[in-house]
Amino acid sequence: MVNLIIAFGAFNAFIAVAAGAFGAHVLRDLLTPEYLGVFKTAANYQLIHGTGMIVIGALGKHESNRCLHASAIFMFIGIILFSGSLYALALSEIRWLGIITPFGGVCFLIAWLTLGFNFLLDKD
Repeated sequence: MVNLIIAFGAFNAFIAVAAGAFGAHVLRDLLTPEYLGVFKTAANYQLIHGTGMIVIGALGKHESNRCLHASAIFMFIGIILFSGSLYALALSEIRWLGIITPFGGVCFLIAWLTLGFNFLLDKD
């Protein structure tokens, strides 16, 4: 499972870097500054949380447990909901897609809290 978490994290980091480059070089003349900012926010959060998944996977190499797995799953769901909805909003300008974004943000918060409490309450 930890190898899968690391792989998904790495793939998300790859997608985030590619999206950032796409936004900077292709979309800068096609999107309004507001929507370009939305697109950049999506890429930034995807990169941060893809890296977070890699870290969780690396921590899981030492001692894997359900809290680490749950944290990685919440990060992945957060990426889909948060970054995915922002990418879709920026590219389509369909404003109601922004309703989905906070659910992804909540998943990110749950992921980080789960990770933190996993180590805070660790008996070692």
